[in-house]
Amino acid sequence: MSEHTSVGTDSGFEDLLAANAEFARNFDLAGFDGVAHAGIALVTCMDSRIDPLRMLGLAPGDAKIFRNPGGRVTPQALEALVLGVHLLGVRRILVVPHTRCAMASATEEDIRQRVGESAGVDASWQRFGVVADQDDALRQDVAAVRAHPLIGERALVGGFVYDVDTGLLSRRV
Repeated sequence: MSEHTSVGTDSGFEDLLAANAEFARNFDLAGFDGVAHAGIALVTCMDSRIDPLRMLGLAPGDAKIFRNPGGRVTPQALEALVLGVHLLGVRRILVVPHTRCAMASATEEDIRQRVGESAGVDASWQRFGVVADQDDALRQDVAAVRAHPLIGERALVGGFVYDVDTGLLSRRV
């Protein structure tokens, strides 16, 4: 095994483990019950420019957050939302893709080619779920949540776009 794939060592993760040790020294989140105390669930993109809690004025313990490329309502996201609504206090659901998203600014073929070149192997078989029309995808995602038989009217659902250059949310659905 190379040094990058060694199992059982901290090699390559020392900085993160040191940061975690510092975090743990002042850890004050023990005892949380896992309920979304503000009643919020958020489906958004994995993009590192998004700070889900701070962008909504929330704190740890306030919301359930599901992140994936493009901030899409996938079957896994729906599963998380159903659990949130029925078991974790979720009463409001926000679906929030963002501006300048790679998943909305390239074609499926472009992403496959770039990944394949990076990996050095054919990636033409991999589905990445790019979005040709972000507003239409958002309408479809919000409709899917609203129509889900285990969510439906049990939660208020809204679709928003987060602007990565201003930090503002704009309601679209």
